[in-house]
Amino acid sequence: MSKLTIEEIVVVEGKDDTRRLQEVVNVDTIETIGSAINEAILMQIEHAQETRGVIVFTDPDFSGEKIRKTIMEVVPQAKHAFLPRKQAQPKKKGSLGVEHASNEAILEALKKVVTPSEEEFDEIPRQMLLDYGLIAGAQAKEKREKLGDELRIGYTNGKQLAKRLKMFRITPEELRQAMKKVEAKHD
Repeated sequence: MSKLTIEEIVVVEGKDDTRRLQEVVNVDTIETIGSAINEAILMQIEHAQETRGVIVFTDPDFSGEKIRKTIMEVVPQAKHAFLPRKQAQPKKKGSLGVEHASNEAILEALKKVVTPSEEEFDEIPRQMLLDYGLIAGAQAKEKREKLGDELRIGYTNGKQLAKRLKMFRITPEELRQAMKKVEAKHD
């Protein structure tokens, strides 16, 4: 079976991520060298966006989110691939990472790439997020993590959730449908 070829350049955190992706798909990458992303790398990502397009595929952890945010400020039209945290667990000890994901998880993330929108869009009311227990309550963090997996928008903290939902044009109806699935899995 021939490997899938990714047209865009995929932005990853390091050599291990590049090696792992290249085992699964034909892909060119730009490595941010962890969260110490510098001006030269950002310029390279900007150029890649202009020539082939970019997919940001960072680890589902704090530094991965920090890198993603930094890139979004420079290249707001970049596409995003997200791995659920549970699919990025190392076999033994260590931190979460793209390099630990199965072939299937990597392919799934790259096939379900999402693109943020620059259009004006109705935000999900804060009250709706409160009603679903996403920004307050005992299981808020767990629910946000499951919602992020369900909508393929990654994990966010309570403050970032509304921004991320808006960025990916998630409608109140899509949120309702996703929360039905999250709550069904939760029970």
